[in-house]
Amino acid sequence: MFNRDRWNEIIEALTANWFRTLLTAFGVFWGIFILVILLAAGKGLENGVKRGFGDIATNTMFMWTQVASKPYKGLPKGRRYNFKIGDVSSIREKVPGLRYISPRNQLGGFGGTNNVIRGLNAGAFNVYGDYPEIINQDPITITSGRFINYGDIDNNRKVAVIGEGVKKELFKFGEEPIGEYIKIQGVSFMVIGTYMKKSNNGDREQGQKEIFVPFTSFSQAFNRADNVGWMAITAEDDNSITNLKKSIIDVVKTNHTIHPEDNRAVGNFDLYEEFSKINGLFIALRGVAYFVGTLVLLSGIIGISNIMLIVVKERTKEIGIRRALGASPWSVRGQILLESIFLTIISGMTGIAVSTGVIFLVNKLLEGMPASDETMFANPSVDLTVVFVALLILISSGLLAGLIPAQVAIRTKPIDALRAD
Repeated sequence: MFNRDRWNEIIEALTANWFRTLLTAFGVFWGIFILVILLAAGKGLENGVKRGFGDIATNTMFMWTQVASKPYKGLPKGRRYNFKIGDVSSIREKVPGLRYISPRNQLGGFGGTNNVIRGLNAGAFNVYGDYPEIINQDPITITSGRFINYGDIDNNRKVAVIGEGVKKELFKFGEEPIGEYIKIQGVSFMVIGTYMKKSNNGDREQGQKEIFVPFTSFSQAFNRADNVGWMAITAEDDNSITNLKKSIIDVVKTNHTIHPEDNRAVGNFDLYEEFSKINGLFIALRGVAYFVGTLVLLSGIIGISNIMLIVVKERTKEIGIRRALGASPWSVRGQILLESIFLTIISGMTGIAVSTGVIFLVNKLLEGMPASDETMFANPSVDLTVVFVALLILISSGLLAGLIPAQVAIRTKPIDALRAD
């Protein structure tokens, strides 16, 4: 129940030497402020780094052929080979737990010769021969028309989905590209869709300068037969592609008569493994933030405990009078603990409020800056759970800080307290 006299006494005790109280409260304020800011900064860095992965499915590996480094079954080392379309069905049959297997062929590239023409306009673009599943592994946003489908695959349709950057270079402003034809190395493809995407290497502009065509028509038009340039393989959510990687590579080695211990013949990049390393790094950073913040907060709590000991010493005669008049030990103890908790919570909540304001201003500043995929810091924030935990820490810390002074107060005998100067 609210007791006005008790709260007036608390305010009077804490403001009797307001400068000392302010310096003491600053320790808790600074501790909770540092804790929240460190956690928010870590989250902002984590968001920025993970944004560099784009929307690509992280439980994915990419696999390509290299040179065999060991002789095997009469075949020499140093030989080259190609993945075949039959490898896809073989991997799917022998390695359970895979969600998507997307074979891909590629033509041209940024900085190469002009390989795409429309009328008098020409450009050098990455052209990919793909299956429809690739849009689930490396998502793009279709801005008009559609993406390739299995009807296009089965019928070898010469159709293409172009990026907004390709559209800008090959078509006039305001011109509708759907239904129009472009020539890729002299072969005509009809545009059926346009898209936007964020390039995974952070180059937003280059991400719009790509063209997707059906894998089958790509192979037919550019004489790739049943060869596959490389594959994107994604595991089911309850499986790690890292754990399945060896089985996948073993299937390919068997199909192409490669020595089982030849670790150089099949190139691969495990995106999930890299993503897991980054996750581990940020878990460690959060641990460091909690550790540093807690130590700083603990120093503030020690300061409050010390100041409460001084306050108890200064009020020894007052405590003796209260005990002589019949005040119970719990009444004295409760008064000291309440003062300690009050000071801790007020200073801690001020720290939370100020740190939240700083985070808000930083987010506003980041929103006003030009968007860039290369920014390694984005949307710093702190989970509400952290705020609630901080409140519990403050309450516990207040009790801890006042416990020793409270025990000192109740152990003082009334007669000794009344004799104190």
